[in-house]
Amino acid sequence: MKKTIQKAVYAALVFLPMSAFAAEAAKAGEVKKTFIDVLADGGWCMWPIGGFSIATVWLIIDIWMRTNDKKMVPAEDVSIAQQSFLAGDYIGAYQAMKALNSPFANVVRSALSSVGYGKSATEEALIAEVDKVNSKLQTRINYLSVIGVCTPMVGLLGTVSGMRGAFASLGSAGIGDPAALSGHIGEVLIATASGLFIAIPAFMGFYFLRNKLQAGIHHLEEESSRLFRNAPYEYLKDADVGQEETFAALPNWVQGQQGA
Repeated sequence: MKKTIQKAVYAALVFLPMSAFAAEAAKAGEVKKTFIDVLADGGWCMWPIGGFSIATVWLIIDIWMRTNDKKMVPAEDVSIAQQSFLAGDYIGAYQAMKALNSPFANVVRSALSSVGYGKSATEEALIAEVDKVNSKLQTRINYLSVIGVCTPMVGLLGTVSGMRGAFASLGSAGIGDPAALSGHIGEVLIATASGLFIAIPAFMGFYFLRNKLQAGIHHLEEESSRLFRNAPYEYLKDADVGQEETFAALPNWVQGQQGA
């Protein structure tokens, strides 16, 4: 089902705009062209524009799935953490979150690793991990903005390149056939229009997914913080919940003094 949706979105964002160009040409009384013909009319720049279109569709689908509540805060992960916290098994909770792979599990695991240092350290670790998740997803979303800015420029570059060729042809053959010149100009403008058609959904996806991410981050922080509300930090003092290997040993000069 998901693959079908992906194919449909891809067709809507890539093939439909090009079909629109062919339809406009038919309305104007020109010879009907196939999809491949329309792509060829755009020139070399249609290759990078095509790559941008595929990247836009992939990013929108990928980020949409990553920012869903079911992906960021899976109900199964929340249930496992809650049961371990209710049983007072913080070590078990850490190991369970370490075995899972979700933003929620990573945030809880990071907070548990600092729970032995008090409430402030735990909250700082929790917020730091939430910021890390937010930064990672926001970077992906920013790529949509980059595509939205660069694609029209690539289309414009293709148009300028095509216009240069059209006027070069005019200079060598003269203006004996104005219709042919106007046809060439109409063809090279496909590049500019293609760039705009890709930039519009890219920018729309950027702003929509950015807002969706912020809602998801707030939900992630809220669900994670609920676990540590009224946590018995006085009993967890100096507890090594993570039981990870420690590399920060005493300074060698202190060790030497103790061994003397």
